[in-house]
Amino acid sequence: MSSLSRSSLSRRNFLISSSSAVLAASIASNAVAKEARPYQLGIQLYSLRGFDRDTALKHSAELGFKQVEFYSGMLSTDASDDEIAATKKQVADLGMSISAHGVNRFTKDADANRKIFEFAKKLGIPTLTADPNPESFDSLNELVKEFDIRIAIHNHGPTHRYNKAIDVLNAIEGRDERIGACADLGHYIRSGQSATEVIRLLKGRLYGIHLKDFAEMKDKTEGVILGKGHLDVKGVFDALRMVEFPANGAISLEYEENPKDPIEEIRQCVAVAKAAMA
Repeated sequence: MSSLSRSSLSRRNFLISSSSAVLAASIASNAVAKEARPYQLGIQLYSLRGFDRDTALKHSAELGFKQVEFYSGMLSTDASDDEIAATKKQVADLGMSISAHGVNRFTKDADANRKIFEFAKKLGIPTLTADPNPESFDSLNELVKEFDIRIAIHNHGPTHRYNKAIDVLNAIEGRDERIGACADLGHYIRSGQSATEVIRLLKGRLYGIHLKDFAEMKDKTEGVILGKGHLDVKGVFDALRMVEFPANGAISLEYEENPKDPIEEIRQCVAVAKAAMA
């Protein structure tokens, strides 16, 4: 082989080696970024519906939650400006933030829809968890643009109009990207869907998670401690990182059993979730 051929081969090998190194570094960098995504564990306050708001918030802080998702039973969308301001201060003083509010109904009444968005703006939240009527979407499409607040469609299980992930995807097709999903992973289990599969299907339009587990993949079943049923808890957080779930998305633990005294069960769920997040 001539010296010129050896030189060309050496240069080609160098370029191939360099390109491979750059690609490997890029893949590693992306993996580290996904792994380091700073998710915070919150609670949907419906889990603590057996308590008044003050007590529920204190329990939330003591259990180690960093965020709370309100529902109308704890903070109405008709709340006064003073009540909203006082609630925000109370949450902040307890070392938490407010991630979302819902589940809210939206209809073809554009003025009523606007009032909920105005409430959300005062509350300072990025996401409204929602169960929108089909005729509400034209209104919602304009409101998410105006307020830059996301709509996250919540599924309620087998008899609900948003039963499976494909039902949500069909509903939001062609709509502003700020209209997406809040995946109630427990209800998806009731609908016979894998939580990790749902997360992958909703990639790019997933803005909220209701983290809960059920014993069986059927309509009538029992809520259980995370990981005791059909929920792959670690798989859920791995999937959230892989689809680049937004850092300000709402990850809300929801435990619906034993409403009068759920604290110990919620504490166990928190331990499982935090271990999986770590």
